[in-house]
Amino acid sequence: MMEGVVVSLPSFPFLKPTISTSRSSPTLRLGFRRFSASLSAVKGGSVSLGHLTQPDFPILHQKVNGSKLVYLDNAATSQKPTAVLKALNTYYEAYNSNVHRGIHYLSAKATDEYELARKKVAAFINASDSTEIVFTRNATESINLVAYSWGLSNLKPGDEIVLTIAEHHSAIVPWQIVAQKTGAVLKFVSLDENEVADVEKLREMISTRTELVVVHHVSNVLGSVLPIEDIVIWAHEVGAKVLVDACQSVPHMVVDVQGLDADFLVASSHKMCGPTGIGFLFGKSNLLSAMPPFLGGGEMISDVFLDHSTYAEPPSRLVILSSS
Repeated sequence: MMEGVVVSLPSFPFLKPTISTSRSSPTLRLGFRRFSASLSAVKGGSVSLGHLTQPDFPILHQKVNGSKLVYLDNAATSQKPTAVLKALNTYYEAYNSNVHRGIHYLSAKATDEYELARKKVAAFINASDSTEIVFTRNATESINLVAYSWGLSNLKPGDEIVLTIAEHHSAIVPWQIVAQKTGAVLKFVSLDENEVADVEKLREMISTRTELVVVHHVSNVLGSVLPIEDIVIWAHEVGAKVLVDACQSVPHMVVDVQGLDADFLVASSHKMCGPTGIGFLFGKSNLLSAMPPFLGGGEMISDVFLDHSTYAEPPSRLVILSSS
């Protein structure tokens, strides 16, 4: 079931940069993004993230219709710096092999690098342990993983899932499907007078019937930032879980999953200067341990018999690592 809302198209005011005047090196704030710059660069009026990082992005070293290429579609996908391109080439040239599926040198090397990447992601978002990081193809698959594994196992008729109308469709459609299968009800929060998700209405909508709150951290359209810490507190007070779409926040601001206390959080590599085809799901250990497999085959198994199989512990249980 889904409660309908009438949606008016929002207008989009642009955020103006401001410069702090602290005694330390000035900080330029572009919306929610901060980076330090030298005093001389600020005085010269040439400070911008584009100027500082353009040399690292080969794709920007070209002209289109006679002018230098300017790329502004990072909310959809980001370009890849030389360091990422070199890392991909190094893998294919030096240790291309199946992860967790062999005892020879190349497989061991690939597995070590794969698990090192998991540890780096865990450290980047301050997860308590790398086993709380599940690699997926993208944030969309991460949300579907939670929907089909946790959702189908935990939601019952009449349970409520609270979302906002500003969510990406990838954060809405999976829960529509799960609601149809389980009898759960979708509740949508509209926009306020500032044309951002109405946080007060969201708080009012969370009740003892709420089992899950699905919200973005930063809107990919509005650029607004939701108070995730508060939303998590409101949800946990009634025993509900919170899934955070952090695709736009993880690339642009410090995201501390322990500080947020979110139950699930998803992001995509391609929106944060990484390669396409990879994303991650963060999930609290106790929740991941209780979730059944999402897909079958590959490294998610422990033992396979003709009449049944046993499954690996998370994160392997929830993702297929085999390239087969």
